[in-house]
Amino acid sequence: MSNNDETRAGVAIDQAFNVLENEDTQALLNSQLEQLSQMTDETSPNGSNTEERYTLELDIASSYLALENKTEAWDRAKNCFDHFIELSLWQKAVEACDVMFQCELDDSIIALANGVWLAVTFPISPETSVAMLQHIIDETPDNSDGAAVAAITAHYLADIRCEGDKAESLKFLATQMIAQVAKRHSQVDDQEMLEFWIERMELNDPAIFLPKLAKVLDIIISDHWWYDRDKLRQQIPDN
Repeated sequence: MSNNDETRAGVAIDQAFNVLENEDTQALLNSQLEQLSQMTDETSPNGSNTEERYTLELDIASSYLALENKTEAWDRAKNCFDHFIELSLWQKAVEACDVMFQCELDDSIIALANGVWLAVTFPISPETSVAMLQHIIDETPDNSDGAAVAAITAHYLADIRCEGDKAESLKFLATQMIAQVAKRHSQVDDQEMLEFWIERMELNDPAIFLPKLAKVLDIIISDHWWYDRDKLRQQIPDN
C-alpha cells in the first residue's frame, strides 16, 4: 500500500469514528431533551428541582457544543449561568462559562473572564479553577504578563484549596504551567532563572499578583461584567 493509500485509509477511519461519535452524542442529546421535557412538566411548585433542571440544561449545552451547534450551546449555557448566579451556585456558573468559552464566539473571551473571576473568588473545585486559568494562559500573547499572573494564581489556588496527594498533583501541574509561561515570556530554562523571574515579576506575594489578575480581567471584559461583583463579594464564605 502506498503512502497516499494509507493516508486515505486513515482519513476514512477517522471520518467513520466521527460519524459514530456524532450519532452517540445525538442519541445522548435526544435523551437529555426528553428528560428535560419530563422535568419541566413535573416542576415542583416551590422550585426545589431548579438546580437539577439547570444542571441538565448545561449538560444539553455541552452536547450541542460537541455537535458543533455553538449558537444553541451558547444560548443554553448563558441561560444556565444567569440562574446559577441567582442560586449562588458558583461551581456550576463557572462550568457554564467554560462551555461558552469553548463555543469560540465573539463574547467567548468575556465568558472566560467572568468565569475566572468567580473561580478565583469563590472556593470552587481547584481543578476547575486551574483549568480556567490555563485558558487565560492559552489566550494571551507569549510576552503577556497576564499569563504569568494566571499561572502563579493557579499554583496559589492549588496550594490553599487542596491537601495530600491531590494537592501535590495539582501543584505539580501548576508548576509546569509557570515554567511554560516563563519560558515563552523570558526564555527561562532553569530553576535559578525561574526563581529570579518569579521575583522580578513580583509573583511571590498574592497581595500583589491577585490585584494584577483582577486588572487583566478588567481589561478583557471592558465593562461587560455579567454580575455585580460587590454584591457577590458579600457572599464569600468566611473560611
